[in-house]
Amino acid sequence: MKIFLTGASGFLGRHITAELVAAGHEVAGLVRSDAGAETVRAQGGTPVRGDIESPASLDAALAEAEGAIHTAFDHDFARFKENCENDRRLIEHMATQLALTGAPLVVTSTTMVAERAQGHPARETDGPKSSKVSPRAASEEAVATALETRAKVSVVRLPQVHDREKYGLVTNLLQIAQRTGVSAYIGAGENRWCAAHLLDVARLYRLAIESGTSGARWHAVAEGAIPFVDIAAAVSERTGTEMRSLSPEEAQAHFGPFVHLVGTDAWSDSTLTRERLSWEPSGPSLLDDLKQLSAS
Repeated sequence: MKIFLTGASGFLGRHITAELVAAGHEVAGLVRSDAGAETVRAQGGTPVRGDIESPASLDAALAEAEGAIHTAFDHDFARFKENCENDRRLIEHMATQLALTGAPLVVTSTTMVAERAQGHPARETDGPKSSKVSPRAASEEAVATALETRAKVSVVRLPQVHDREKYGLVTNLLQIAQRTGVSAYIGAGENRWCAAHLLDVARLYRLAIESGTSGARWHAVAEGAIPFVDIAAAVSERTGTEMRSLSPEEAQAHFGPFVHLVGTDAWSDSTLTRERLSWEPSGPSLLDDLKQLSAS
């Protein structure tokens, strides 16, 4: 397939590019800079200039694509809600363009937006929370809108994606601990996060676009229930900082706009994803990678 990939030069995107190319696909990777273009070329892809803030700049590449994967997202938490709404508009635009040719689109969400049943992990069959409650759910609301127009769209829900260099939202925890001298958690820290190794996630995106399944939600979850207090302990050890429990009020001041994610219980399951796509993650755990982090 000729696959158009947004975020192609990023932490996750460059590995998706390499995974797709190794499987025999042709990748046109969206970039904004010369450095990004070099990264895409190094992975075997062809760079395409454009900007996610200007959806029309993607149209030529979308018209030529036999499938598309959307991983680009602005992670500036100070503008989080605005960025989520921008992603909604971009997904709706991409889906409209791809519907003209019937090409499938795989978009990115997170396990944290799933409206899971009390006492159960989030499953692929669980719909998203409202974007009024969880702004990141705007991406999945855009998918629902696109499906009503017969566009072929599916979703990969991401956990904390890691290797020995980067580690999803834990990056923010490390930075906050280094700045404040405290690795914090809220209350008893019993809320859970989920995780998967970078290469396992890249492989899942390939399987998802190859399946062409419309309306599916795929969970890129290798570890479904890591207690947040254990993550805070690993951050404390890595940064040499004090580990401390905070009240919700203290946490607001400590974590800032990141606090709503810190307190989320993202217990998640990937049974259906593993069964339907024959996906079996095999990479190291999040805590193992945190212990082996290269110094930055």
